[in-house]
Amino acid sequence: MRDVPASDPLPEKPREVKGLIAPLLRVLLAAPWRGALRLLLWMRVTADQLTMASLALNVWIAVLLAQGHRLGPGLLLLPAGLLDVFDGSVARARGTSGNRGAYMDALLDRASDAAVLGALFLSLTWQGRTLQAALALGALAVSLFVSHVRAEAALRGVTMGEGLFARLERYVALMIGLVVPGALVWALAALVVLGGVTVAQRILIVRRALPASPKS
Repeated sequence: MRDVPASDPLPEKPREVKGLIAPLLRVLLAAPWRGALRLLLWMRVTADQLTMASLALNVWIAVLLAQGHRLGPGLLLLPAGLLDVFDGSVARARGTSGNRGAYMDALLDRASDAAVLGALFLSLTWQGRTLQAALALGALAVSLFVSHVRAEAALRGVTMGEGLFARLERYVALMIGLVVPGALVWALAALVVLGGVTVAQRILIVRRALPASPKS
């Protein structure tokens, strides 16, 4: 990957992402995001390193969740999410973004989601919390399906936005559920319900974008 000199222009704000809370966070975090990005570039950190660090941190979070911890994993979701945001930003700033990096990033994102929500499901099952365990399993299924719909659309040449409740919103909801006492069941319910709305939203977008099959 090529190095970016400190004098190279950097984007003023994170990449435009649509969603329930993404636009607000994009405005609020624009200044610290720019400073952090410049620091990462100065340290010669690569996008691949950030992607692998995010995956490793999510695996650690999954291990803690499986052991029954909640506060620690909830707090660790913040740096894990930031690493996930900055890997793409670093790649674009260095001019190294491309299909290969996007492909690997998407695969590892799904692996992280599966590890975290799968571990939470197992932990809740072992604790006998049937409702919360079912919601965690549902949240995992919805999370994977949201991404699958987008991948299928891309294969057919349809480009879409993130939707109402994309990965950033899921991260924030799960963080709140794990950190705030008594909020986990509501956070998981939000992941299932609002994630389901996002699935329906994306399916409708794709149906409208694709031409109807010719009548025989």
